[in-house]
Formats: sequence, structure tokens, C-alpha cells
Amino acid sequence: MTPHEQDPPATQDPVPQDPAPVRVLLVDDDALVRAGLSMMLSGPEDILVVGEAADGSEVDAAVREHRPHVVLMDIRMPTMDGLAATARLRGRPDSPQVIVMTTFDTDDHVLRALRAGAGGFLLKHTPPAEIARAIRLVASGEPMVSPSVLRRMMRYVADSGGNPRRDRARDLLARLSPGEREVALLVGRGATNAEIGRELSLSVATVKAYVSRLLTKLDLNNRVQIALLVHDADERQDGGDPGTVTDGPRA
Repeated sequence: MTPHEQDPPATQDPVPQDPAPVRVLLVDDDALVRAGLSMMLSGPEDILVVGEAADGSEVDAAVREHRPHVVLMDIRMPTMDGLAATARLRGRPDSPQVIVMTTFDTDDHVLRALRAGAGGFLLKHTPPAEIARAIRLVASGEPMVSPSVLRRMMRYVADSGGNPRRDRARDLLARLSPGEREVALLVGRGATNAEIGRELSLSVATVKAYVSRLLTKLDLNNRVQIALLVHDADERQDGGDPGTVTDGPRA
């Protein structure tokens, strides 16, 4: 469908340039885990570990000091856990992206992390190459949730979501223009910006403009929360598989 006049006009995609390294902050109360992650991420030239924190209560100060693009956040920490720290951090206007890392992948942990504003969810035994790939993906604004975790999460949402949550989600989506709604539904299907552009005959830059408007209009932090809202409303487009959000980049 063609976007309506009130929706963002198509713009020319920028010329790709060599990106600066993705700056990463490590947050974990286990010094050995931080040391292991730091060593592992020292290999890729496009990723730079700029600092560490041992508790969620230290995150705000560490972010101000080190200005990371991505925070790797543990869940279980003694003073402030990673979920509370993520929610507080994502409330900042200049918040970095957050990838929550944990040993436990319970449905409640996954859902709470993503609702708090995390852009990704990884298990600590994830292979090093996959962690590096997740950092790049989340830094670029794309979500990173493995298909198996995402399928479980969506089943959990379906089982636990009552009518008030569904009604609220539908009310929020009803405020969108037709073009914005189309983009939101495709985000809920797990489509990347490039895939949305091909589906709707839009440039990637225009899709990004749509996503930015959706975040502002719906008062959300990232596209994962847009997808959760779409699933809360049970407004997925036909043909979408809840497992299509990938744990790796796609063309």
C-alpha cells in the first residue's frame, strides 16, 4: 500500500561510510565474567569495550563516563538487578542500547527485559561470534532475540495477556496513520528495515523515519516493544512467523 500524505516522504538513503567502533559497557557482578567478555570482544576491530560496572546501581555513572553505544547487562546483581537498571537507563533521552545477558532464560525474565526496553536477550553460553554479531545488530537499531526465545516469549504473552492489555494495545495502534500501522505490523512480524522497505516500496531511510515516529507516538524505547504491542493487540499480519526475528543480520 502507498503511504498517505501525512506520512514521512521518501528520502534518499545515505552513502555508507566506515563506521566507528561500537562502544560497549560490561555490567556484571562477576569479575571473571567481565574479564572473559572483555577478552572475547577484544578480537573484533569494530567493537571496543570502553568500561565495566559491577552492579546495576553503577550503570548511570558508568554510562555518563564512558558513553557506550551498547550495554551488556547481567540480570542478577546484589544491589540493583539488571532489569531495574535497564528500565532506568532506557528512560534517559540519550540512552544506549541494552542487551540483557543471563544464565537463565525463563519466560518472565525474557519478557520483563524486553518490556524494560532491552534491545536484545542472550544467554551467557552464547558463542562469542554470536555475541559480537548481536552487539553490531542492536547498535544499528535492530532487535536481537533468538528464534527459540522469541517463540516462547510470544506464547507467554498470549497466555498471560488479558483483555485490558489487549484493549490498551489496540487503542494505541488505532492512533496511528494507515502507513504507520503498516510499518508497525511488519515490525511485529519481525521484519528488518530492508524487508519492510521492499514490502511497502519505501527506502530504508523512510522506514527508519516511520519507526522513529512510532517510538515517539507510542512512547516506546525500541522496535522490540513495538512488536510486543502488536502481539498484545493480536494484530499480526498473515504469513508472519513469530520466530522470524533473527539472531543474525539479514540482507
